[in-house]
Amino acid sequence: MVARDGKNVQDKPDSCQPSSGSWYSVYDDTTVTDVAKATIDHMVPLAEAWRSDADAWTADQRKAFGNDLKDPQLLIASESSNSSKSDSGPADWKPTNRTFWCTYAEDYTHTKSIWKLTTTDKEKSALSSMRDTCTN
Repeated sequence: MVARDGKNVQDKPDSCQPSSGSWYSVYDDTTVTDVAKATIDHMVPLAEAWRSDADAWTADQRKAFGNDLKDPQLLIASESSNSSKSDSGPADWKPTNRTFWCTYAEDYTHTKSIWKLTTTDKEKSALSSMRDTCTN
């Protein structure tokens, strides 16, 4: 994923991590050029999924969720934005890049829906206010 979502990514021989490239972190509208600071984030954090009924899933379901490349679940995030987000959902954390709020709310809702995860009233309220930024 780091190689797929980056620009000018150069592979490092005998390593699963690239040697160089650049990655756009939509959460904070920054470009990361240090591969060690380009992290992969679960839009719906694994701990949040667990709190939202994933605790009843099989090991295979958890693995599929954690590695879901089909839905908007995994994305590149700067180390600082991923660290500030931690395992928080939208009731407790929002991207500093307000222009991403609409997409974040729609993708977060989509991911929870596809995976049949519950949503709290606080999450619904936060997602609704972020969807208010959508222009269409």
